[in-house]
Amino acid sequence: MSQEHDGYEDEVLGKAYDSRLMARLLQYLRPYALQVAGAVVLLLLASLAAVIGPYLTMIALDEAIPANDGRQLALLAIVYLAITVLVFVFQYVQALVTTWLGQRVMYDLRTQIFRKLQELDLRFYDRNPVGRLMTRITSDVETLNELFSSGLVTVFGDLFMLFFIVAAMLQMDADLALVTFSVLPFVAWAAFVFRSRIRSAYRDIRYRLARMNAFLQERFTGIRVVQLFNREDADLGRFKELNNDYLDAHLRSITYYALFFPIIQQLTSVALALIIWYGGSAMIQGAVTIGVLAAFLDYARRFFRPIQDLSEKYNLLQGAMASSERIFRLLDREPAIQDAAVTRRFPKGATGEIRFENVWFAYGNREVEAEGGGGVESRRDADGQPDAEVPPGSEAQPDWVIRDLSFTVAPGEKLAIVGHTGAGKTTVINLLMRFYEAQRGRILVDGIPIEQLRMQDLRARIGLVLQDIFLFSKSVDYNVRLGSGDIGAARVADALEAVGATPFVERLPDGSAQELGERGARLSVGERQLLSFARALAFDPGILVLDEATSSVDSEIEARIEEATDRLMRGRTSLVIAHRLSTVQGADRILVMHHGRLVEEGSHEELLARDGLYRQLHELQFAVAAA
Repeated sequence: MSQEHDGYEDEVLGKAYDSRLMARLLQYLRPYALQVAGAVVLLLLASLAAVIGPYLTMIALDEAIPANDGRQLALLAIVYLAITVLVFVFQYVQALVTTWLGQRVMYDLRTQIFRKLQELDLRFYDRNPVGRLMTRITSDVETLNELFSSGLVTVFGDLFMLFFIVAAMLQMDADLALVTFSVLPFVAWAAFVFRSRIRSAYRDIRYRLARMNAFLQERFTGIRVVQLFNREDADLGRFKELNNDYLDAHLRSITYYALFFPIIQQLTSVALALIIWYGGSAMIQGAVTIGVLAAFLDYARRFFRPIQDLSEKYNLLQGAMASSERIFRLLDREPAIQDAAVTRRFPKGATGEIRFENVWFAYGNREVEAEGGGGVESRRDADGQPDAEVPPGSEAQPDWVIRDLSFTVAPGEKLAIVGHTGAGKTTVINLLMRFYEAQRGRILVDGIPIEQLRMQDLRARIGLVLQDIFLFSKSVDYNVRLGSGDIGAARVADALEAVGATPFVERLPDGSAQELGERGARLSVGERQLLSFARALAFDPGILVLDEATSSVDSEIEARIEEATDRLMRGRTSLVIAHRLSTVQGADRILVMHHGRLVEEGSHEELLARDGLYRQLHELQFAVAAA
């Protein structure tokens, strides 16, 4: 079935088996080599014990019963029962061991992926949807769990079983064994056809599931817009189409399975019929005993069961190869921003000076980078990132967000940055925090270039309050100190009091122990911003950075915040990004940015006295407010 795959498709399957990927997957079993060896031994013993039963049946029919030897018959029955119990014990312990292995490998992989995702830079997250990353750490890892717990080790059991059955049949009667094996070419043909069909169906299922999940995530996130514009019925119709496509793909897969297994059963019946026909004729002629014939019938039934299992494990292997390729591509990705090999520490008595020197920055290619490649081509640097530093005069000029920006924030100074939307104000913070790396120029904190500082030290020195507040679903206390053992309850209480958050926290049923729900859903936007402000203050940073920090609070709360911050900013270097000019009039100095450039600089009164951009912004905002 041909179909055009779109941006939802990141499930393109590679080879059904890749020795390179498999070798790398096996590395995760190395710490558990003893358990793997134990599981293989158990499978070997279980397979060996399982093929003894038909052999005992042959002895009973050919020796004990014709000789009327009741004692031998009873002994054979006891041995048969004991072997059955042994097979049960071996399989039970083996299942426990392989399941434990799968869970341990899954634990190790998830931990490694989570660690990697924490290391990666924001540029990576700009290009990769959160839903796709969640798939890596959940469903892709779960697929590998199935491989390790149900496929990779247990496949030895199927192979052992086939080997022992073939050996037993050839040892009993080679001619009758060859007659039985005559159906194997047809079995191989059926398995080949089945694998190619189910591979296509498997790909369609994953593609349709990705489309449906993306649709659901988008509609639930934007449910207010859906309800506001009465789009429920239209979206329900679209979801039915996607759901029906997903159902069709599953039904096609089920159809293939429904055909394959009866075909194998039919071929098993053909093999049994050949045994009865050829073996019965040989028995009439005295060339084969009835015990051998009965044993062959039992072996034939057991012989085709592992073949069915191996066909199913092929599909498991196919999914595991696709999942492992996506996981390893993520694990192999190096962060674009890393600590230098040799880093420096902040000097004792660091004052909090910030200096930008001729800084240029562009976000580069803004197209979403598909994991499998094939996206919009762009010039890339040595790390595989879009190269924003294209020489002037070349065909592709970068979209500079910051252009030759230079300024200094003196220790203890309160500096404000204003400008139109898109002027590059927030980008200044992103560069200061090393969320992104400038292409040209340099940024220094306390006289040290930030790339020479450990990112952990740099970010610990800066307290940041963003306009887009993120709160965790845990308590107020947790959201202020983020689980840090260095911040006690008294310090949390002081921070809440300083920003004026204490009154609303005390009104909560459980006070500071109150669980806030997803993204702080139990609080208003203004209350969430107050908590974010308290969080920054609780960590007692040397530099305080506010990005539109009071944009969503009412006038009363804003006044309380400004009163508290005026007191708390004393002795701290403060950088305030603001759109509302009323919030920056008390700043020591104001920088006015336009299209990434610094166009004006001075105090509020000095800038108003000039006929420049700041005065235009001021007149526009206050004219709108008056209207």
